[in-house]
Amino acid sequence: MGDAVERSLVERTKALLEPGDIQLNGLVVHTGLPGGAEPRLHQATLEVGEVVSEAAGVEPGDTYVYSGNDDAAFGVNQHQGRTLDGEAFVWECQQLLRDGTYDVVFYYEADADQEAIVAGVEALGFDAVGVRGE
Repeated sequence: MGDAVERSLVERTKALLEPGDIQLNGLVVHTGLPGGAEPRLHQATLEVGEVVSEAAGVEPGDTYVYSGNDDAAFGVNQHQGRTLDGEAFVWECQQLLRDGTYDVVFYYEADADQEAIVAGVEALGFDAVGVRGE
């Protein structure tokens, strides 16, 4: 991916972390998966979501994925990780097709361990760029 495209994606991610009700950090995951690899993209999204959940202090298996495909408040390929108990927000992501491969942008509360998230995603075999909110 070109440096200009990378900078643009990171800048757009940072803009979405603007102060709101909760302080957020983000992560850009370069999967390298081509446009036709939706089943593997789905699995990668779940795997990264588990890394984020664990770094946010949520036990593995205590979250589920709420997909926006059937909700007018969400876009297609927009998903949230929520806790099973109480449906609390853990993470949100958007899957983006860029230059023929998928990038997935995740957002989560800033108190999650950012370094552990980046390292965990890289251990899955993906390139990851952490983006800190304000």
